[in-house]
Amino acid sequence: MAKKPQANDNLQILKQAIKAKELGRLYIFHGEEVFLLNHYFEQMKKILLDELTESFNFHKLNNETFSIQDFADSVENLPMMAAHTLVQVDEIDLFRLPEAERNKAAEILSDIPDYCTVVFTHQTVAWKPDKRLKKLWSAIDENGTVVEFAKQGQRELITWVGRHFLAAGKQISNDLCSYLIDITGGTMTALAGEISKICAYSGSDTIVRSDIDAVVEPVLDAVVFQMTDLLGEGKYGPALLKLQTLLKMQQEPLAILGAVGGHFRRLSTARTLLDNGRNASELAKLCGISDYPARKTMDAARRFSPAFCKMAAQLVLETDYKIKTSFDDPRRLLEMLILELAQEARRG
Repeated sequence: MAKKPQANDNLQILKQAIKAKELGRLYIFHGEEVFLLNHYFEQMKKILLDELTESFNFHKLNNETFSIQDFADSVENLPMMAAHTLVQVDEIDLFRLPEAERNKAAEILSDIPDYCTVVFTHQTVAWKPDKRLKKLWSAIDENGTVVEFAKQGQRELITWVGRHFLAAGKQISNDLCSYLIDITGGTMTALAGEISKICAYSGSDTIVRSDIDAVVEPVLDAVVFQMTDLLGEGKYGPALLKLQTLLKMQQEPLAILGAVGGHFRRLSTARTLLDNGRNASELAKLCGISDYPARKTMDAARRFSPAFCKMAAQLVLETDYKIKTSFDDPRRLLEMLILELAQEARRG
């Protein structure tokens, strides 16, 4: 019996199917990189549908329009003046349907007509198959291809970003690509929009950092990273300004505090790894982050002592308690936290 491909091979299988224009009958699309999910779905649409008959042969269901009967009808509908039909089902967790509907779904998925391709997409509703529901899981596992569109690694993203700037007639260095990836959170969806803004803003053929800073609003974690870096460098005034920037961005105080706490937990882990002769790859595995932020965190951890990391965690916990239980202004409590962290950083 041929060995069933592993889930992490399925994106390559999908690419090959699209290239050969020989698509399967059932796909489950999920993952953090929505840009890639939408990209490959559009490639499938181009193969399976044409503009003249798309309105007849493309059936789309979501959590507001889905019923098991409508799904069955969509799958069974014969193509009109075309060879294929495509059924897209968004944000439906089949495993949470009532038992009778689950069993009906299993029957449908086990016998999808040759002319039909069904794609379930999960962007906000997580893909969490319950393999204990054997009839439904077997129907999916035996007849479908589950494709995860994972967040891309730093190296792949740098190449991708550089290529998109080049397509717009702009040059950008790898270091600035890394910087842009860092402050946007590193998803292709976010990057694509920011690249367009930067290209429209820049009047030069070469992108410089001031072009990026002028139009890109950093994500919360990126600003928190910058803030803690400034603390490590002894620049306490600029660190406080970073906090004020977050507050002006209408970030919730508890969200800011959560990001600060998460960052100091990673710094503490990095500090422990450094003290034991470990490297950034170990941090990436432990914290579930990519190589670039792992290396940045390891570098930042060199500026802080183990005692500071422990005290920082304690101060964050105390601030969290005060925000949730006192009548004090959460913004003032965050500012006090930064000042206390600055004092602890001075002590080393």
